Amino acid sequence: MTNRQLISTDEQELISKCLENNKIAQQQMYDLLKGRMFAVCVRYVGDVECAKDVFHDGFITLFSKLNTYKGDGSFEGWARRIFVTTSLMHLRKTDVLKRAEQIEDFNSVLQSDVSVVEKMETKELLKLITQMPVGFRTVFNMYAIEGYTHEEIAKELHITPGGSRSQLSRARIWLREKLRNLK
Repeated sequence: MTNRQLISTDEQELISKCLENNKIAQQQMYDLLKGRMFAVCVRYVGDVECAKDVFHDGFITLFSKLNTYKGDGSFEGWARRIFVTTSLMHLRKTDVLKRAEQIEDFNSVLQSDVSVVEKMETKELLKLITQMPVGFRTVFNMYAIEGYTHEEIAKELHITPGGSRSQLSRARIWLREKLRNLK
């Protein structure tokens, strides 16, 4: 038996116990995912206190929809999607994305100064991302970190693909200016 099969079997056993409402298994699931999923919430929401609420809601959703996980793809990827969706729902509910600036024909995309980024710790870069204006941060997270296309982002956020491209361009410029100030 390979490590991959062992992990998969253990993971499936943990999921099965969680589906039986086993509190110990649910705590183990929480402990397994909490660090990475909280980071997802903070990256999207930007505010740690709001992210705690979104994180909590994400786990409620995860446990209530656990029976829909069919084993296709990684469990962590499935869980991440729940936390991203929960974060986006929070942003939509608080209407912050409607106030995000859209520039349809914004063509100048500046390249980040790689040397500054290479010297930064991941924690510092993530902190910088959380300081982005909400529209920039949301599209940047979805495109650059989660791998969504502009069409998928547009559909999720109820904006145009051009609006998504604009927010990403402006996020890159914003990030470059902040990186320039760190030199």
